[in-house]
Amino acid sequence: MKVLLVAVNAKYIHSNLAIYSLKAYADRYFTENRESNASSTPQLVIKEYTINQQSESILKGIYLERPDVIALSVYIWNRTIIEGLLPELRKVLPQAKLWLGGPEVSFDLESQMQHFPMINGIMYGEGEATFAELIDQYWKCETLTLAEDLSMIRGIVYRPSEIDSPVTNLPRPVLAMDEIPFPYKDLKDFDNRIIYYETSRGCPFSCAYCLSSVEKKLRFRSMTNVSKELTFFLNNNVKQVKFVDRTFNCNHEHAMKILCFIQENDNGVTNFHFEIAGDILTEEEITLIRSLRPGLVQLELGVQSTNPKTLEAIDRRTDLDILKKNCELLLEPRNVHLHLDLIAGLPYENRERFAQSFNEVFAMNGDELQLGFLKLLNGAPMKNMAKEHGILSTDEPPYEILMTKYLSYDDVLHLKEVEEMLENYSNSGQFNHTLRQLLKEEESPFALFENLAAFYKKKGYPVISVSRLRRYEILLEYLEEKDDRQIAVKYNLRDRESCRIETYKELLTLDYYLRENAKKRPDFAPVIEGREQEVIDFFREEAQMHEFLHGYEGYDAKQLQKMTHTETFCHILSGDASETPCKIIFDYKRIHPITKAAALIRIPLHKEVRLTGENG
Repeated sequence: MKVLLVAVNAKYIHSNLAIYSLKAYADRYFTENRESNASSTPQLVIKEYTINQQSESILKGIYLERPDVIALSVYIWNRTIIEGLLPELRKVLPQAKLWLGGPEVSFDLESQMQHFPMINGIMYGEGEATFAELIDQYWKCETLTLAEDLSMIRGIVYRPSEIDSPVTNLPRPVLAMDEIPFPYKDLKDFDNRIIYYETSRGCPFSCAYCLSSVEKKLRFRSMTNVSKELTFFLNNNVKQVKFVDRTFNCNHEHAMKILCFIQENDNGVTNFHFEIAGDILTEEEITLIRSLRPGLVQLELGVQSTNPKTLEAIDRRTDLDILKKNCELLLEPRNVHLHLDLIAGLPYENRERFAQSFNEVFAMNGDELQLGFLKLLNGAPMKNMAKEHGILSTDEPPYEILMTKYLSYDDVLHLKEVEEMLENYSNSGQFNHTLRQLLKEEESPFALFENLAAFYKKKGYPVISVSRLRRYEILLEYLEEKDDRQIAVKYNLRDRESCRIETYKELLTLDYYLRENAKKRPDFAPVIEGREQEVIDFFREEAQMHEFLHGYEGYDAKQLQKMTHTETFCHILSGDASETPCKIIFDYKRIHPITKAAALIRIPLHKEVRLTGENG
């Protein structure tokens, strides 16, 4: 008997921890429970696809496996595809047992069964033990030619026959975390993909928009197992391990043991991603995190709103003053990538109040600010609050808001435009120095992204499928068209406007080359004649001495010039105008692990030498 576990992921780089965990548990179950005279066990096969693949291709891939049982994991990002796939699967594999699981079908079970008349049933709640017992029942029926009896399997809803109404069995008690086997045996199928890993299940908080608020049975994996499993990732030089623990630091002792372990066993390669609650971080945790190798960890911190009334309405308890202070402490050493989250469409936040939340969170100076939009998830308490707050969402996944009592549809569309500019110009990390100066001229960060969105619309410029260079050019156009009468420029310049634009051209050039040794030189890059021979002489000397460019040993002067980039700046040295041009080398062998920017070295012309920093 062949059993196919199917995942349809949002992107190729993602993997589906759920189906790997189901398979690991079932493999162990059949090994431990196989009768001594049994010659074989069910064949369990994993197949992963992405939402970018054609449905016909997915259908073909599943069909060619000729499975007897098909179990599909359903989420908001793949439900539409799976809905279209199920009727076709029933046609081409009429005898196969079709089962669903996952958060999208684990609530309103009877209505889900009515919506999917072609399936045999749904596994709800934690699926490891349920899946193993279900497959065991099918296996026994096949080998002993018995009629299947699913009545004693907890955690399922099923149809006893085609004419019977669905039957919902009792829910299954949750497993202790150490009862769940480690899902990874080897990593040959995970090259260039994110590895997901969990050391806890459940959540101590009750945020109304989140499904984790439904599961209160918080439990943790023992450090004995965690240390062995993290060692496996480290020994395999996994690029990134993403913890799916809902709040990694909800248990101080557990979090500290893991952080200490990864510090002591750091392989210099692997990055660990954690979702944390910023306001409950302890002094001990912050001190340890600040001491870690740059790039060893990255932190995702959900703020969601800074409106106290909103936070109360969604049952989210956050001390914003402590959170802001902790963010400042985490960011000070520049060794941790900090990702901050906001949700638009929450109760009591109109456009103006959301802009205030945006500005306050942006001021926390995280490396990335994700502007998400409220989704009315099946099973989340927020769905029951929708009528009270006038929340209307799409009927189809991902059930994202269209409007609320506080936000019109026009407002939502406007915020979508702000989000696009935020992604292109801030979260990309490609305009850091330019934005830092530009924000001195704008009313607020939110106003900047509003104005950029309006500029794109006025010019008729597309937002997506735009080259990196073109985004720089458009930003310069925006800067050139800004009304300078209201600008308080921070420079002591003789010709205010012309020097301002020249300064921005240099800032754009700096940002452009910090992230890439680009082949095409942008038109806005400054051109200053003279002193070329001094640069040539520098590289000739550097090819022999290697005093400043480390890791380039064995290359001659011409090769060094090609492998690095040299630029001349007049206006942006230490934030002031400079009478003397300054030449900078962009060192692409030294990339800052947080900013991803090349190191900068000032070329020692006239025997003046100074490093300008690793992150630009």
